[in-house]
Amino acid sequence: MKVTTTAIEGLLIIEPRIFPDDRGYFYESYNKQKFADVGITADFVQDNQSFSQKGTLRGLHAQAPPFAQGKLVRVLQGRALDIAVDIRKDSPTYGQHVSIELTGENHKQFWVPPGFLHGFATLEDNTIFTYKVTNFYDKASEIGVIWNDPSLGIGWGIADAEVLLSPKDEVLPAFKDFVSPF
Repeated sequence: MKVTTTAIEGLLIIEPRIFPDDRGYFYESYNKQKFADVGITADFVQDNQSFSQKGTLRGLHAQAPPFAQGKLVRVLQGRALDIAVDIRKDSPTYGQHVSIELTGENHKQFWVPPGFLHGFATLEDNTIFTYKVTNFYDKASEIGVIWNDPSLGIGWGIADAEVLLSPKDEVLPAFKDFVSPF
């Protein structure tokens, strides 16, 4: 397993070792000991999966403490641009983001610890996105920021006219109006 740090402390890109043969391939997507060896000692309590058409944008979301979640995300099929925005008030990278393309072919995973808003945009039809989380979902703890806030400067990889949003994501506040609980 190869682990790459990003420009923002805490966000990690994980590339598993792939074992291909004439039947297909095999890889270990999660191994508690190997993840602990690179500093990810999270206790995952729930797995989530979504299926989306091209242009679906989910985010930018998080859960406030005490229901904050760390997320280990990957794409099983298709392509998505994954985004994490630092909302740790005392962080030198507060308000900055990292983006990574996750695909069913590159098998990359992205570790997003608590203290970050998270979102993704699907770049292909029939994209299956999955994530392990470190805390249970709690609707009352949901927080977020509107996906297209110009102060964040996020390039989502899809045209605004193609974006498919949930009603909840359409009304999230601007970053300047967001009060981080982290």
